[in-house]
Amino acid sequence: MEKYIISALVQNNAGVLARVSSLFGRRGFNIYSLTVSPTVDERISRITIVVIGDEYTLEQVLKQMQKLEECIEVSHIDEADAFCRELALIKIAGDEAVRESVREVCALYQAEVVDSSSESIIIRINGTPSTIDTFLSIIDSFNIVESSRTGITAVHKDKK
Repeated sequence: MEKYIISALVQNNAGVLARVSSLFGRRGFNIYSLTVSPTVDERISRITIVVIGDEYTLEQVLKQMQKLEECIEVSHIDEADAFCRELALIKIAGDEAVRESVREVCALYQAEVVDSSSESIIIRINGTPSTIDTFLSIIDSFNIVESSRTGITAVHKDKK
């Protein structure tokens, strides 16, 4: 199973997000992450969805989304052909030695300590989804109390 990034431009109408997400539920497709925001034209929103599945799943999602009345454009985005970013916040519990070890790992991945107390440390990292996945796998040995990821947002790069 792979993660596929799908970008859709949709009319910014009430209920459009509910229709998109129910389309996934009715077809049995799982949404891994979802971000939505208006574009420079406030009448249009960009929905970026990450779905887990195979090529057939990707093909079906694209076909079904194109059928939605509010959908203007839908496309599969390859991470190599787009500027993809995501933000993660991670809270790790531990004493001063643990917090110092976490700071060292953060320095390697350009993650930032946004809060620190005598009991825990909160870090922020933004980058490509694969960078965040790698970072999370490295800090997995620490006592992660809480974490939150924003979901991917992406813009196609110009072809050279």
